[in-house]
Amino acid sequence: MAKYGREVIDRVRVDEANRLRHDKKARKVVKTARWLLLRNRETIGREEDHVRLNELLAANQSLMTVYVLRDELKGLWRLSSPEAARTAWNDWARKARDSAIPALMRFATRLEPYLAGIAAATVWRLNTSVLEGINNRIKVIKRMAYGFRDDAYFFLKIRAAFPGIP
Repeated sequence: MAKYGREVIDRVRVDEANRLRHDKKARKVVKTARWLLLRNRETIGREEDHVRLNELLAANQSLMTVYVLRDELKGLWRLSSPEAARTAWNDWARKARDSAIPALMRFATRLEPYLAGIAAATVWRLNTSVLEGINNRIKVIKRMAYGFRDDAYFFLKIRAAFPGIP
């Protein structure tokens, strides 16, 4: 999903640069702002980069829309209930479709099948590092036993290895 988000910002940035092909100075500003747009506002260290980002977003409505909607989408993972996540998602998807930015509209359509997973993330709060650790532990259990012939017993061993996870 993060990859799609980067692709949306990149696509809008490139489209805007192409639209500004006759204004060389403005085009260069948009073309060289990739990493500035992809970084979180909190992690931008230099004051001149903050000023540059604010000027860029103020001058370009499409980039401002994509940037603001990206931050709103990140907020979905901080919500505490599936109902709140669904409501926030519906609001976000409506804004994305109303923006009339083709890359953003495509992204909203691609993301829609993942709504159940987004809502579940508000309850279970598992990220990929935790899941990779769990998968690695399961592989170790299987390797230590030279394989299991009884699936039920294998699943019991997995459950015993992770007592706090239902």
